[in-house]
Amino acid sequence: MRTLIFAINTTLDGCVDHTKGYVDEETLGYFTRLTREADLQVFGRKTYQLMVPYWPEVLKDPSATKADTEFARAFDSINKVVFSRTLGSAEDKNTRIVRTNLRDEILKLKQEQGKNILVGGVDIPSQLIQLGLVDEYIFVVGPIVAGAGRRLLEGVSLPEQLQLKLVESKLFKSGSVALHYAKQ
Repeated sequence: MRTLIFAINTTLDGCVDHTKGYVDEETLGYFTRLTREADLQVFGRKTYQLMVPYWPEVLKDPSATKADTEFARAFDSINKVVFSRTLGSAEDKNTRIVRTNLRDEILKLKQEQGKNILVGGVDIPSQLIQLGLVDEYIFVVGPIVAGAGRRLLEGVSLPEQLQLKLVESKLFKSGSVALHYAKQ
């Protein structure tokens, strides 16, 4: 069975607004490695439309940093599933739009042969956490207190408290920390 991993950047106060976070070359390299260890990414429409066309455009930019280009290359090559009732078509050649039941589709994807499945954003991961379908969590906590913005797992109502086990932690030169947890 494939492992479903929720990975996200967050501030110290739990803000996950992409405009308030902190990403440098080292943390972007970390996400590049995670992307290469997976063969599928799952998004909702909002996160997908933040990622595409941004990252495919980076590949065309000769002034992009090496870290940006490496992540863009990994992102561009991976298959993507977007859950949306409103997105008409996908700009990315490796993207499939799904309009069916989230739970059923994820259970089917987890049963398929392959590498890890990464899920990003807030809405879809929150639903998957409520459904008990997320196997591992990776929080890259930046050395920032945002003070405002959308919070991690805001509005998530769990049937019971999640018990997680720390699998790995990594301290970055910037002061960011990657915390990798697995469900117990």
